[in-house]
Amino acid sequence: MVDVTLQLLLLLFLAAFIAGFIDAIAGGGGMITIPAMLIAGIPPLEVLGTNKLQSLFGSGSATVAYARAGHVEVRRQLPMAALAAVGAAFGAALATVIPGEALRAVLPFLLLGIALYFALKPSIGDVDKHRRLSEKAFALSVVPLIGFYDGVFGPGTGSFFMLAFVSLAGFGVLKATANTKLLNFGSNVGGFAFFLGYGVVLWKVGITMGIGQFLGAQVGSRFAMRKGAAIIKPLLVVTSMALAIRLLADPTNPLRVWLGW
Repeated sequence: MVDVTLQLLLLLFLAAFIAGFIDAIAGGGGMITIPAMLIAGIPPLEVLGTNKLQSLFGSGSATVAYARAGHVEVRRQLPMAALAAVGAAFGAALATVIPGEALRAVLPFLLLGIALYFALKPSIGDVDKHRRLSEKAFALSVVPLIGFYDGVFGPGTGSFFMLAFVSLAGFGVLKATANTKLLNFGSNVGGFAFFLGYGVVLWKVGITMGIGQFLGAQVGSRFAMRKGAAIIKPLLVVTSMALAIRLLADPTNPLRVWLGW
C-alpha cells in the first residue's frame, strides 16, 4: 500500500490542474502527471494505472466543454471513441510482453516532426480543409492504431490524434482539438479498464488528481475556444518539443544507452 500524505496529495492536485489545462489545449499532460507521481514515490505500474484514472477526468471534462460549444458531435464520434478504447485495451494488454525500447527511442523524433509540421505549415487554421481519408477509413485504421499506441506507451497520444485530424481528416485546429479530447477519453477508458483489472489503480490519488484535471481542463478548453489556432498551434509546438526533449534527457532512454551518452 502506497502512503501518500496530505501535502503530497495537494501537490499532485496542483500538478494535475496544470496538466489538465495544457492537455485540453495541446495534449501532453502526462509529461507533468507521470513524473509528479514518480517523484511522490508511487511505483511505476501504479503510476500508469492511476494516470489513466485521473486522465479520464481531464479528457472527459474537456470533451463536455467542447461539445457544449458545438465543436464536437459526441454521438457521431462515439464509434471512433469506442475504437480508440478497444485499441488502447489491446495495447495495454500487450504492453506487458512487447519491449518498449524501440518506441522510447523513436518517439522524441516523431514528436519533433509533429512540432515542425505545425510550426512550418502556415495554412493550418480553424477552417476545415479537404480530407485525405474517408471518415470510415480514418475510423477503422488510424483511430485504433493511435489508441493502441496510447495503451502500449502513451506520451504524445494527443499530438498524434491532432496531426491525424488535421492532415488526414482535414479538420481545422480547434475542431481537431475538440475531437482529439473525445478520442483520448476513449483510449483512456480502454487503458484504465485493463489496469483496473490488474488492481494497480490508487483511487485516493487518482480521484484527487482527477478533480484537478477536471478543473484545469475546463479552464484550458474555454481558453482554447476563445483563442483558437492562435494559441493551440504554438502551445502544441512547444508541448511536443518539450516532451521530446524530456524523453531524450532521460538517462534511461534507450537511444542514450545505445550511444553511450
